[in-house]
Amino acid sequence: MSGLKDVGPDLPSVRAFVAIRLDDATRSALRAEIDRLRAAAPYVAWVPAENLHVTLKFLGHVEANSLDEVTAGLEAAVRDSVPFDLEIRGLGAFPTPTRARVVWAGVRAGREAMGALAGRIEAALEPVGFPREARPFSAHVTLGRVRVPRKDPRLARLIEGGAALEFGALRVGALWLMRSDLSSRGARYSELAVVSLPPR
Repeated sequence: MSGLKDVGPDLPSVRAFVAIRLDDATRSALRAEIDRLRAAAPYVAWVPAENLHVTLKFLGHVEANSLDEVTAGLEAAVRDSVPFDLEIRGLGAFPTPTRARVVWAGVRAGREAMGALAGRIEAALEPVGFPREARPFSAHVTLGRVRVPRKDPRLARLIEGGAALEFGALRVGALWLMRSDLSSRGARYSELAVVSLPPR
């Protein structure tokens, strides 16, 4: 595990989340797909390629002096995990392609291993003040968020037609504690800590 990054002496808390970062090749393939979708739906807030990831748990505001405790919880969560392969494949939308609010790329191979890891993270962080999610874990990569939901048959056709698209496969050997800073130009993510999964 890398050491916890300094968040700055004057910052009492940070917005944070736990994620799996994607490799360059997968992000590049997803960026090309986002460009194709953007041409059909410019009103969607599309995610910059450098921000693409799979969220394992959103933490919200975390007090800076609690980050060590969070990192220790993540180390405990991965103790019984091993590296696994992940495949990013197919498009979808929440709640449906015809009423899309969030456009996403799906997780195929590795979904069960990731779900088990997310469950261990939930269990490890609950005692340090982060309640379990009420909804079941849904592994996906958010590609865009619809600012004003509307029926858009063209976007729906593109999403439904992309159900079998393959974007890449990667080996997951770590998870990341990430910081999210919001501004008028969008979110900027930076690494707070890396927690490695034990090797086989």
